Amino acid sequence: MHVQSLTLVAASAALVAPTTSPPVVRTHEVVRTHEAARTHEPAAAAREGTVLAADLLAKVRDCAPVSNGRYRSDDGASADIAVCGRPDAVFWKADMDIDCDGRPGLLCNASTDPSFSDATAFQQSDGRQLSAETLPYIVVPTAGDIWDHREHGVRGGAVAAVIYQDRVQYAVVGDTGPHDIIGEASYATAKALGISPDPRGGGTDSGVTYIVFKNSVVSPIEDHVGAVAQGEALAREFLRGN
Repeated sequence: MHVQSLTLVAASAALVAPTTSPPVVRTHEVVRTHEAARTHEPAAAAREGTVLAADLLAKVRDCAPVSNGRYRSDDGASADIAVCGRPDAVFWKADMDIDCDGRPGLLCNASTDPSFSDATAFQQSDGRQLSAETLPYIVVPTAGDIWDHREHGVRGGAVAAVIYQDRVQYAVVGDTGPHDIIGEASYATAKALGISPDPRGGGTDSGVTYIVFKNSVVSPIEDHVGAVAQGEALAREFLRGN
């Protein structure tokens, strides 16, 4: 009798025991996630808008210079970068240095960037400095003998399409840089394009195209959704008319 009871109990336990297997841990995915976090690699960027990078690049294959001379990509580099013109836009092909200037944050501040400045050439609608770590913006050279961007309808808040590989990122003109160097954008711009945004050693040495649409403006300058909407419309017009 006792043996029979034990047998029944064992059978009952087998019936109520969970039959699902424990969740499978994909070790390789966990390792990749932690490795990306450890190295601060930017996550894969979502595509912004529907205009293709290849179509825009085809339109800026040839350069009709509008600058009086050429820019350097960095101190000590050869001056070989011209600003080129089209009826509705100006563009240049350069590297990308990381601009972390503006309102200090967790990622852009005097500790993370030895060259940090807490001011940008242009400010938000509330008077605060732009945030390089959250707002996609590009840097144009300070107006000088090589090129005066203002004479070509390029001012603070102008809309730009920044192209790297097969990605298009819309941004605004948010800061000015050295009068003889070109090829710089905010932390947020670089990250969105899949470029390392580290202000100490990030960026890329080449392969970035900057297209700025003449006489455009995003208001308020910090409205990135507005920059994307306007940039997409201007990019399509650029493809049709230039």
